[in-house]
Amino acid sequence: MKKIAFFDAKPYDRIWFDRKKEQADFDIRYFDDRLTPDTAVLAAGCDAVCAFVNDEINAAVVDILYGYGIRVIAMRCAGYNNIDFKAAFGRIHVVRVPAYSPHAVAEHTAALMLTLNRRIHRAYNRTREGNFALAGLVGRDLHGRTAGVIGTGKIGRCFIDILRGFGMRVLAFDPFPSDLPGVEFVPLAQLAAESDVISLHCPLTDRTRHIINAGTLAQMKQGAMLLNTSRGALVDSEALLAALKEGRLGAAGLDVYEEESDVFFEDHSDRILADDTLARLISMPNVIVTSHQAFLTDEALEGIAEVTLRNLTEFFSGAGLTNEICYRCTRYGACKKEKHERCF
Repeated sequence: MKKIAFFDAKPYDRIWFDRKKEQADFDIRYFDDRLTPDTAVLAAGCDAVCAFVNDEINAAVVDILYGYGIRVIAMRCAGYNNIDFKAAFGRIHVVRVPAYSPHAVAEHTAALMLTLNRRIHRAYNRTREGNFALAGLVGRDLHGRTAGVIGTGKIGRCFIDILRGFGMRVLAFDPFPSDLPGVEFVPLAQLAAESDVISLHCPLTDRTRHIINAGTLAQMKQGAMLLNTSRGALVDSEALLAALKEGRLGAAGLDVYEEESDVFFEDHSDRILADDTLARLISMPNVIVTSHQAFLTDEALEGIAEVTLRNLTEFFSGAGLTNEICYRCTRYGACKKEKHERCF
């Protein structure tokens, strides 16, 4: 029975992996710790590592795991910007879950949009304190307004369907535009200038890092809303904070944050946040920050467990790795997986 070192384990992870592991015949050893150069020693004696988007998989970690004889890292997420692929290439295979319930993330994005627009979070706090005044809670009809979607993969398309259900005009920006009914593909500058709501649904790459920056924010309509449920570093946090303070940006809904790895997924309620930018964002009445929970539905968690364990089964059986990714894959599909349908 193969032993899997499962890092950064949370109760909601264990539920579905415990239900599915018997089918795959794996011995999963759960660790609360994030994977870092200091905690990688916990994987000694295991055959594989299961990691998450906030784990630190740099060259030092790769060296340690390789020294323990580990030849596969199974990411239980779609993101991979935390991995040193060049250090891993030729030594440790990396597999991931490329898609899991895009509806979960799209619906959470819609929830942020509706909550910010109709001030639901403020109304909730007021009525709990016996304040039933309506002043300051005025929203706007979404019907007839313009939404801009950056990235039209599975999640982006699900969100577009929701937007069109509200009767909104939809603009989209994507390096690889496709034929989507009722969607206008436009340059990023035009999308920024014309959209009342802008939502990010693209991966984090060298090209997309800080795609929302001081320049992009300056192009946006006065009072526009920004939503990010993709990757924190798509947004320049300092520029976002400045735009909110100056009143140019009307609202922001963030499920991800540029420096989230040391904060998100843990309880810090008994201490003061050391991250001043995040603390100031959270304090604003027109900002909602959720802790990378957009994916968190039963359907998504079940899918993540199934695909992760299937990826590991493929590796140990010697089969081709359907969901493997390497540094050449990330370079716009340059890796052809020529060696028995594996990256190397």
